[in-house]
Amino acid sequence: MDEITDKEKLLKNIRNALIDKVENPFHDLDLDSSVYPPIEESPDIYFVRRFIEVGGKFVYCANELELSENLSDLLVNENLFPVFTPDERIRYLLLQNGIDVIHNEDDFYEMKTGITSCEYLVARTGSIVFSSRLSSGRRMITVPEVHIVIAHTSQIVVEIKEALANIRLKYQKQLPSFITFVTGPSRTSDIEKTLVMGAHGPAKLYLFLIEEEIKPIFENLL
Repeated sequence: MDEITDKEKLLKNIRNALIDKVENPFHDLDLDSSVYPPIEESPDIYFVRRFIEVGGKFVYCANELELSENLSDLLVNENLFPVFTPDERIRYLLLQNGIDVIHNEDDFYEMKTGITSCEYLVARTGSIVFSSRLSSGRRMITVPEVHIVIAHTSQIVVEIKEALANIRLKYQKQLPSFITFVTGPSRTSDIEKTLVMGAHGPAKLYLFLIEEEIKPIFENLL
C-alpha cells in the first residue's frame, strides 16, 4: 500500500472537519463594540495628554492673534531658522510679524523647521493625521529637523476610524494616495536599544492647537 502524502493527510483532516462540524462556542461574541474603554474626559484634553506622553510639544492658542505671537516667539527664542511652509496662509501670518519664510522649492532642503496643517487629530493615540492632498504633500513629515503643526480643536476625533471616515467623506472619489498617522517625534533604537531621536524624520514635533478658525485674518487674501 502506497504511503499517504502530507497533502492527502491535510485534505483528509479538512474533510473530516467538515463532516464532524462543531457548533461555534462563541456565537454570542460581540464584534461590533469597541475593544477600547470609553474616554471619560473631553476628547481635546485626552488628546493633549496622549500627545505629550508620546513626546510631542503642545502650545494652546485661544485665537489667531495668540497663534501669531506664540509661533513667532518659538521660532525666535529657539532659533528654528530657516523656516519653510507651503501654506500661504501660514506664511502671511509669519510675515506680518517680520518672520522670513522660505517658500521657494529650490531652497526646500535648506530648512530646519517645517510648518504645516493636518487633516485630523486622534485623541485615542495622540496621533496627527496627514494626507497627500494637503499643501504639504508627503515630504514635510520626514525632511525637517523640527515639524510644527497648526490645527484647530474642531479637527479632534476620538478614534482612528473616525478620522478615516471623515477623510473619505471630505474627498469622496478623489481620495488621497497617501494617508499617514504621526505619533510623536521620529524615534528608533539600535540593537543595543539605544534610543535615537530624528533618525527617520523630525526630532521635535510641536502642535499649536487653536480654539477658533484662523480664516478671518486671511479674508483679504482669499
